[in-house]
Amino acid sequence: MLLGKGAAMITIRAETKRDEVAREALLDEALGAARFAKTAQRLRDDRLPADRLAFVASARGKLVGTVRLWNVSAGPGRPALFLGPLAVTSRLRNQGVGSALMRHALAAATARDHSAVLLVGDAPYYARFGFSAEKTAQLWLPGPYERDRLLACELKPGALDGARGLIGATGRSAPTPELRVTRLADDEITLAARPARAS
Repeated sequence: MLLGKGAAMITIRAETKRDEVAREALLDEALGAARFAKTAQRLRDDRLPADRLAFVASARGKLVGTVRLWNVSAGPGRPALFLGPLAVTSRLRNQGVGSALMRHALAAATARDHSAVLLVGDAPYYARFGFSAEKTAQLWLPGPYERDRLLACELKPGALDGARGLIGATGRSAPTPELRVTRLADDEITLAARPARAS
């Protein structure tokens, strides 16, 4: 997907492994280290994003935006997605990049037959994409959060009717890197991560 913004052309595409370092740098710039302490992060810890539902925006070959969706349950036995974080580099904020990422992600989730998307965010901003707190009153997160910021968007009408219970992570576990120990001297060692073996 292409998005024209003045002199800059924004491309939205699937995230790849090569985007990892730039994505984390962007999230650090946009959200800081405090993002790791948020309750929403507990749904992402040690998990992989939902299959083919992680996207980046790039301009002139540089990553300028990111959004990812994660598999969760919206109470027992009710599959859903959890969106976030959504972030755009400071120099391109308020230029439609975040909105384009949101619309792209929701369209992709719909095309893959998902039923509902949850997130924690600012209700006035996310209302334009169909999110509200209307169906989240009986749902809760595994930690502290502001109740009015737990929002949902049904991709299929009625998908969250009667939803009640803890929102829990259900997605694929992230591979755990193995550690290689190298002895440098009698009293000094170094630990280096290496890719986990495929199972």
